[in-house]
Amino acid sequence: MDIVVKVLWFLGGVVLMLLVLDSAVRTFVLPRGEASFTTRMVFVGLRGVFNRMARLTRSYEGRDRVMALYAPIGLLVLPLAWLVLVMAAFTLMFHALGVRGFERAFEMSGSSLFTLGFVRPPDLATTTLAFVEAASGLTLLALLIAYLPTIYGAFSRREVQVAQLAVRAGEPPSGVEILARAQRMERFQLLDELWVSWQSWFAEVEETHTSLGVLSFFRSPFSHRSWVTASGAVLDAASLRLAAVDLPFDPQAGFCIRGGVFALRAVAAYFGLPYDADPAPTDHTSISEDEFLEACDQLVAAGIPVHADREQAWLDFNGWRVNYDQVLIALAGLVMAPYAPWSSDRSLRYRRPVLRNPKAE
Repeated sequence: MDIVVKVLWFLGGVVLMLLVLDSAVRTFVLPRGEASFTTRMVFVGLRGVFNRMARLTRSYEGRDRVMALYAPIGLLVLPLAWLVLVMAAFTLMFHALGVRGFERAFEMSGSSLFTLGFVRPPDLATTTLAFVEAASGLTLLALLIAYLPTIYGAFSRREVQVAQLAVRAGEPPSGVEILARAQRMERFQLLDELWVSWQSWFAEVEETHTSLGVLSFFRSPFSHRSWVTASGAVLDAASLRLAAVDLPFDPQAGFCIRGGVFALRAVAAYFGLPYDADPAPTDHTSISEDEFLEACDQLVAAGIPVHADREQAWLDFNGWRVNYDQVLIALAGLVMAPYAPWSSDRSLRYRRPVLRNPKAE
């Protein structure tokens, strides 16, 4: 074999191996929201399959059961894709080092990757390469196994808060219901506890759902719950508290909205979902003025004082909502969230975004 051809075969194997290493490091090791080309292609391709399967069902519960398997199966398919690429990479490199025929090089690569040892390398160079391949395969599998507890730990912490919100917000969760129930239970003045706890929750979601993007697609244990709709209910409750309720300004509610905006925008940016980073307070949102006025009537019925100037209250509410409206609706469509007012109930009005990450392109 000509030396130039050998070098090209070897470099081809190196490139494939670098793709695998890049995917493993960016997916599980790098503590920031950057997806690799390999990881993205695996999950995008798998999502297409699951979307087709979900369309065959006639109810949301059926779609939820289908989509509940998407993220776990994705985590199983990803290392399989890594192993296939590693085997292909070392097949090329073994062939470049003088192993005659791709079939023989493939046998040697598989024997080395799975540490079977039924094919003996012919010389020191191929023996060294076999050791490197065996170590690479074991490292990739160990990396996935080591990070599974981290993934499920973050999922559990997220879902505990979502489950607790059901007591305050009802099912499906609603921002109006959060305020109304607090008033009925004579705990309206203690809502700061909710705002503070959800500030922490949003901060953790921002960190975990961008460094481990697959977490966004892990669905709640119950089909009628979702981290996206829970986020929307809390943000709407805080926005209504600041804009419509005739009580002194609550800074903790404002901090909660700001934390939620940062978190949802970070997750949306990770998946390449478009949004306006600096919207004007008067920009259009998915909430109509009539819907807002109806919410005000519900608050009054619950015994909550509401500003007499409803027009100004509407403008103030829209000014808060515009900061998270686009990303909330887009994420509800992305994860196929269950029905909830003012979030997933209007996600189908917008074109469902494509799974991509422009930072990684």
